[in-house]
Amino acid sequence: MTLEFKLPDIGEGTAEGEIVKWLVSVGDTVAEHQPVVEVMTDKATVEIPAPAPGRIVSFLAEEGETVPVGSVIFHLDTDSAGDPAPAEAAGGESARTQAAHTPVAVVAGPSGDSGVVAPARKPTGRTLAVPSARRVARELGVDLSQVVGSGRNGIVRRVDVEQMAKAGAGEQVAQSCATASGAASGAGDQRIPFRGVRRKIAEAMSRSVYTIPHFTVVEEVDITDLVTVRTKAKALGEEQGIKVTFMPFIMKAVALGLARHPMLNGHLDEEAGEIVQRGDVNLGIATDTPNGLIVPVVRGVQSQTVMQLAGQLGELAERTRAGRVKAEELRDSTFSITNAGAIGGTLATPIINFPDIAILGVHRIVKRPGVVETPEGDKIEVRQYMNFSLSVDHRLADGADGARFLAYLRQLLEAPGLLAL
Repeated sequence: MTLEFKLPDIGEGTAEGEIVKWLVSVGDTVAEHQPVVEVMTDKATVEIPAPAPGRIVSFLAEEGETVPVGSVIFHLDTDSAGDPAPAEAAGGESARTQAAHTPVAVVAGPSGDSGVVAPARKPTGRTLAVPSARRVARELGVDLSQVVGSGRNGIVRRVDVEQMAKAGAGEQVAQSCATASGAASGAGDQRIPFRGVRRKIAEAMSRSVYTIPHFTVVEEVDITDLVTVRTKAKALGEEQGIKVTFMPFIMKAVALGLARHPMLNGHLDEEAGEIVQRGDVNLGIATDTPNGLIVPVVRGVQSQTVMQLAGQLGELAERTRAGRVKAEELRDSTFSITNAGAIGGTLATPIINFPDIAILGVHRIVKRPGVVETPEGDKIEVRQYMNFSLSVDHRLADGADGARFLAYLRQLLEAPGLLAL
């Protein structure tokens, strides 16, 4: 029996997922629960396992392709778990294409979806094809009406067009491919697939920049006293197995600042025509990972101590860098913080993590002479400074709101004892 595997709802409310990488090949024999494909949604990548032992008959989605939840993404033959992959049919039609023309039984995926699938058929009239297949067909000069589709109900997919081009176009196809890929590449050039986390970041940043009118306010903070407090807290944290950085102190200060300036803690509900001001402070913490920038969310910051935040942040950051963060841990932020201070950079204008109203940029610590007011008069001492840059959605807040928030943040961080009140 051939089973259809549908893309499950990986996280609550997931509408679609991107096929990042197939972990097996067509014809491979897989065991039950063996990972078959990596799928990414909301920047979280998860491995989807086989629902039963069997042989992979066909893939119905390509790496880099985004498919809706409930779509069939591969076929699994459970009657030939130990059989070798069948040879290609006469005329060059592959097992993948044959499977698309064969009636199959349907097994419910993890999401519980099920249904009856009719044999794939050649559509009449306009050829059914995915957008990427149409684009490649135009670039390669392939007549879509002559292509046998391997997708559901005979839909032509990109791989079908490429196989058709390779089979029949010869030198003309090679010339078309060169044209489609642009100018000749240099000896050291590389072409890297634009997919996965990188593409998700691009989509999110483009949406933010083109939707939100940003403005940025910058403040310099003397953190000399905070450095002393953090050194003591670091020693205390080591006794408990907790790594204490400056970030938990900043998070606590942000939570207190948002309590005083709630217009920066929330989002715009455009459909309802309402500004939503959240009661809880859920901070998205931008995290540098081998796969790109990921923003896990620490929830309920307003009700946690600095040490509690340090413990939670360390554990969450570790899982994020290892690719083990859950999809639900990447949602529902009310405000975000991005910190490049450990890398470098004096100032930046961070892009808001849509649909948040604001994002705080944290920059490197710099030692330099500073004027200190004392009862005996002004003195010059070596002080430690950190710059903060706050980007705000100008639709929902004004420059004065951002300046007041940063001024209060500065007050808290320059007198870190206030964070315990």
